[in-house]
Formats: sequence, structure tokens, C-alpha cells
Amino acid sequence: MATLASDAAPDLTGDPAPGRPPRGGRGRMPLRDHLAELRVRAFLAAAGLAVGTAVGWVLYDPLLAVLMHPLTLAASAQGKDVGLNFASLGAPLDVRIKVSLFLAVLITCPWWLYQGWAFVTPGLTGRERRYTVGFLAGSVPLFLLGGGLAWWVLPHAVDVLSSFVPDGAAQLLNAQDYLTFVMRLVLAFGVAFSAPALLVALNLAGIVRHEPLARAWRWAVLLALVFAAVMTPTPDALTMVVVALPICVLYFASLGVTTWHDRRVDRRG
Repeated sequence: MATLASDAAPDLTGDPAPGRPPRGGRGRMPLRDHLAELRVRAFLAAAGLAVGTAVGWVLYDPLLAVLMHPLTLAASAQGKDVGLNFASLGAPLDVRIKVSLFLAVLITCPWWLYQGWAFVTPGLTGRERRYTVGFLAGSVPLFLLGGGLAWWVLPHAVDVLSSFVPDGAAQLLNAQDYLTFVMRLVLAFGVAFSAPALLVALNLAGIVRHEPLARAWRWAVLLALVFAAVMTPTPDALTMVVVALPICVLYFASLGVTTWHDRRVDRRG
């Protein structure tokens, strides 16, 4: 009877209630809870992006001038007429929304990166939640570094591509296509650079070990080269290597950190 009473007694240890993810993220979460968690995190990320979009809407004019700077720079260097063309009646509004959302993604990256991390690793203990700070401290600068590298590559790409315009001709680019290309390039580089920080954080949280990362290094290098070849439209191989090299270095750096951490944990165990 004492055993039955003990089994029926409420749990006062602070473990999560039934239906919630176990502490430390070691157990399984039902699909319904996964979907509920995804809905909450998506709503919070969207709310942060909405606030950032409002800021971008106000700062639209100077931000558009900044995004057009590579195009203006290439036009002045080559002495050619290059400009943006708003091809439809609704194009100016569409461009303003896209540019505002682009700024929102940049300025709220700590917020939506945290929401993604919180969805991937629910139910962490207090000690493991400290890895969240490390993840944000590593991923946010890497995201901005990747965007900065894309911004460095962009003028070279625009200059090379604009050089094919014949002398005496003017080039009117579709505003939506040009700005979509610029924003996609910056964001893709940001995400690619922040991925190694996610791998390290997942390893520190005990979710991913270094062995699969070590076996996949050839695929990682290949993907980095393919990514660089696709995202850098310039025909020279040097730019592709310059873009792919930092991504490969960051991957091997994350592999080194995860290997060191796993061996340290194995020695303790």
C-alpha cells in the first residue's frame, strides 16, 4: 500500500508535466506537441519580423539607396546608364514591402534565430539553456559576417555583369528582380555562415555528436563549392573560392569544437 501511495503521489521534482518535452530534450515529444511548439515559435518569429518590417517601412528611402549603391557604383565606373525600372503599377509597393521585410530579417536576426533554436531544443534544463546564449553569441555575428561577405561580392558581380552592356546602350533592370537577387544573396550567405554555430550548439546540448560531421566533411566541402558557384554569378573561379573558403573553415572549426567536446564528455563518462 505504501508503494501504491508513493506511485500515486504528485511529482514535486520539477519534471515537466505529461505531454511536455522531458528535461534535457532526451525523450520523445508527441507529434501534436511538436506542431504546437512550431506554431508558437512561428508566431513569435513573425511578430518580431512585423515590428522590424514597420521600421523598414519608415527607413525605406535610405535603405533603397544603399541597395542600389552597387548598381550606381558600377554605372559610374563604366560610364554607362544603368537604372531600375518599375515595370508594373503595383511594383513600387511590392518593392517597398520586400525591402522593409529584408531590413526586418537583418535587425531581428537574434530574435528569430532564438525562436528556431528554442523549437529545435525544447525542454532543456537550466544548465543546458546556457547554450542558448552561446548559440546566439556565435550565430548572430556569423550571420552578419556572411551578409557582409555577400555585400563585398555584390559590387564585383554587378560590375562584371554590367560590363557586357554594349557601349552607347542603356540598361534598365527590373527593380523587383534586382532587389530580390541582392536580398537573396545577402540572406543566403548569412544563413550559410551561421549554420556551423548551430552544429556546435546542438553538440553542446548533447543532440549531435562529431562522428557524423567528420564522416560528412567531403559533402560539406562539395556543398560549399556548389553554394559559392550558384550564389556568385561572376564567371571567375577566384571569387567562388573566396566565398567557399570561409564556409569550409567554419565547418572544420565547428568539427574541431564538437570533437573536443565529445572526447571530454567521454572521458568524464
